[in-house]
Amino acid sequence: METRTQKKVIHGFRLLQTDKVQDIHSEAYVFEHEKSGARLLFLKNDDDNKVFSISFRTPPENNTGVFHILEHSVLCGSDKYPVKEPFVELLKGSLNTFLNAFTFSDKTMYPVASKNDKDFQNLMDVYLDAVFHPNIYKYKEILQQEGWHYELENADDPINYKGVVYNEMKGAFSSPEGLLMRANQNSLFPDTSYGYESGGDPLYIPDLTYDYFLECHKKYYSPANSYIYLYGNLNIEDQLAYLDQAYLSNYERINVDSRIAIQKPIGKINEVIRQYPVLPDSELKDKTYLSMNFAVSTSTNPETYLAFDILDYLLLDNPAAPLKKAILDAGIGQDVFGSYDNSILQPFFSINVKNANEDQKEALKKVVFDTLRAFVNDGLDKKQIEAAITVKEFQLREADYGSMPKGLIYSIMAMDSWLYDENPLLHLKFETTLTKIKQALATDYFEKLIDRYLLNSNHQTFVTIAPSRTIAEKEAKQVEARLADVKKQLNADGISKVIEETRKLKERQASADNPEDLRKIPMLSLSDVARKAEELPLKETEIDGVKTLYHDLETNKIAYVSLYFDASSVSADKLPYLSLLQEILGRVDTENYAYSDLVNEINIQTGGIGFDNQTFSDKSDDDAYAPKFSVKTKVLQDKLAQAFALIHEILYHSKFDNASRIREIIKEVRSRVEMSFNQNGQSVVVRRLGSYFSNAAAYGEQLRGLDFYRFLTDLDKNWDARFAVFAESLSDLTTQLFNKKALIASVTGNTEILTAVQRHFSTLKLQEQTVFDRGTAVLPAPEARNEGLMTSSKVQYAAKGANFKSLGYAYTGKLQVLKKVLTLDYLWNKVRVMGGAYGCGIALESAGNLIFWSYRDPNLKETLTIYDGAATFAESFNADDFEMTKYIIGTLADLDTPLTPRGKGSMADAQYFKHITQADVQETRDHVLDTALADIKAFAKLLKSVTDQGLVCVLGNESKIQENKDLFKTCVHVFD
Repeated sequence: METRTQKKVIHGFRLLQTDKVQDIHSEAYVFEHEKSGARLLFLKNDDDNKVFSISFRTPPENNTGVFHILEHSVLCGSDKYPVKEPFVELLKGSLNTFLNAFTFSDKTMYPVASKNDKDFQNLMDVYLDAVFHPNIYKYKEILQQEGWHYELENADDPINYKGVVYNEMKGAFSSPEGLLMRANQNSLFPDTSYGYESGGDPLYIPDLTYDYFLECHKKYYSPANSYIYLYGNLNIEDQLAYLDQAYLSNYERINVDSRIAIQKPIGKINEVIRQYPVLPDSELKDKTYLSMNFAVSTSTNPETYLAFDILDYLLLDNPAAPLKKAILDAGIGQDVFGSYDNSILQPFFSINVKNANEDQKEALKKVVFDTLRAFVNDGLDKKQIEAAITVKEFQLREADYGSMPKGLIYSIMAMDSWLYDENPLLHLKFETTLTKIKQALATDYFEKLIDRYLLNSNHQTFVTIAPSRTIAEKEAKQVEARLADVKKQLNADGISKVIEETRKLKERQASADNPEDLRKIPMLSLSDVARKAEELPLKETEIDGVKTLYHDLETNKIAYVSLYFDASSVSADKLPYLSLLQEILGRVDTENYAYSDLVNEINIQTGGIGFDNQTFSDKSDDDAYAPKFSVKTKVLQDKLAQAFALIHEILYHSKFDNASRIREIIKEVRSRVEMSFNQNGQSVVVRRLGSYFSNAAAYGEQLRGLDFYRFLTDLDKNWDARFAVFAESLSDLTTQLFNKKALIASVTGNTEILTAVQRHFSTLKLQEQTVFDRGTAVLPAPEARNEGLMTSSKVQYAAKGANFKSLGYAYTGKLQVLKKVLTLDYLWNKVRVMGGAYGCGIALESAGNLIFWSYRDPNLKETLTIYDGAATFAESFNADDFEMTKYIIGTLADLDTPLTPRGKGSMADAQYFKHITQADVQETRDHVLDTALADIKAFAKLLKSVTDQGLVCVLGNESKIQENKDLFKTCVHVFD
């Protein structure tokens, strides 16, 4: 059905447009609220995971991060819900399937999702009251807590900066990759809002005043500047009536000038240089980031919006990407990756090179432009084009976004045109655009894009992010001097005022909410939730002599097949090789394919073939774990034969004799591990700490942790001497691993797909060794190393924990409720709200591991001390039936996270390998539902036993760790 204009008015909303969007199986309705000017898009379909979002166009005018701080702050209480943090109360006690908020470069989005109708309505109301009627006008302390404030408790102390966003962005600006991405965008748009850091630059966040903060909310958080989105199986007339009566009818339409200016072309290769901190004794060679950036059309052009996404993958981000290969072959850098940001009015394409040197700038420009000219003159490989288009098409049709509801992703795609006053359906109707792009299979479509937007660009920059041994100290001294100057300019009354404001803030943070106010937050009752746990489909069968776990689910003709090879026979000294095998397979030549041709075939014939090492701990014994080397593919059922033939080729005919190609992969893997350390430090310390007492965690540490990174570094340094043994080890591993006798398969799909898998399974041509050793790798006994892992980061990631089963305690589902209580009450208030860390939580496993962690934390010793206080908090914890019900429902929301069919298959596989039965799943649910206050109090002994073990691991700032070196057995540098 073609788009048509409507005149109908429903509950104050004029229907402007209806359309069928078959691409996403939805009917679209576009409205405008006549009185307030609010825009609304409704995507009607049969998805029971309903999504609501309200967004505002918020182009920044400076680097103070005002819109990021507003995003945090409006969720700290409102007129109707006057508690300090309704957002946290919802996390505690709703069945949400998604609950968060996002600050983009030019918009702020507040999305929620739920499968429960009553819960969905509750979430909407709390969020709407938050954005329109926040408590920020009543309490300056909200800005101080979430944004920044001067902290001073005694007149003789130095003044410090504190604040959640301030510390979050200190962490973001500690990451060279974070600096790079920000500099790429800012450099291209110096005269528009995109030239500013919407998240906030820590050097400028303290320039944000309370008056300007409130002024921005008054101006931009108006219905006339809002974009409301509803998705799923819901009654739109009821929702329109609610929106009109409860909120929008109270507002008059006003003119909000939030338009985003177009940046005029700035010319060719404008250069920008930034520095990132490394430790004072670090080697500077091969540590520079180089990036070439090009502004590309507008996001309201559906073809360039999608085509450059495909071109990014084609040129730079697949294992056989030709531009990436040309750069690496020229000896420039050790890792190359593309990025294409089409979420702003003027999208931009970046060619990023990591671990390079500043003196390689001109060489990079030359190789890039020479290679691109060759592509235009000689044409791109049509097979590579077909492969890249097929990858994107599969992604769009599958619509599997993991933990993110697809309705949320569609809202973001809609905003990429709607925010700029274009049709919100522009990018959701992707079939027509894909058809046009497929002309590239017979024409010079992509070559013309390269010629126009890259070779002949008049809007490009070259960004260098260089390592500096002194920038951290220089910036720290700038901040110190600025704070000293602030204090110097204060008279006695001024100092007293800062001390009083610090006291008032801490008093507010430590105070309890009024119980009557807490009950204003709408909440479900236990009668609204199911007592019976969902049963994931799993039937044991056999295909061609291989035990197979079958999950009967509807998957829209996509077969999800996993091959789990037992890796328990791999010796401890070979575990790093096992980890590298997953990175190398499918990316090197085989007997019948050059690796570039292999990559093309994989992408044309399948939705991907992936390799992974997975460690499944037994549900009751951490020392009993099942290591599996998994091979996974997703493929349309009529292409199963091709997928299985490719898997056979990779498993049994991969060649490990190309030293330069394999070293290229290893350098890239090392680079990506470094990135993960910089961006996800909490995962690093949780895994590392776990290795002190857990055999399963120690196994995982060898596969992907600090020990693996050190192995990579040593291998790279001694490549010539080590390659022959390394290549032989990889070859031996494939013979050892890919044994039919060591295999359990898994199939997710309907019976038609199962039949197709059975029919084509023999195409795998699985080899069968007569001898198979199932012995588990013998690792060194876990050792309490208590390490301080030192980097140039400005923040910390602090972990403390132990295995409570080894201390004599049993696992029960009631511990999941304890985890919710501690995370969203004790840790949230102590570590995040009062401590200023961006995040905190607990890692809990039924096998007994319990680990406290913090994320982008300005503190170290203070946070570890807070963990020690968890037992006292639990012992003195007090909650009535209402509060306990809230925690129970919130815990059930975690247990009931919606899963895609693929996700359900994977979860069922994991339960099988962990020996978790449906009775176990139900028992955990029953325990959660039956948790009482006395149970939480009784866990105090367990918590004290865990923290009394004194096991800690902290990743963070070198100076901070050295200041607290008495807490550690060893303090070591993470990076050379």
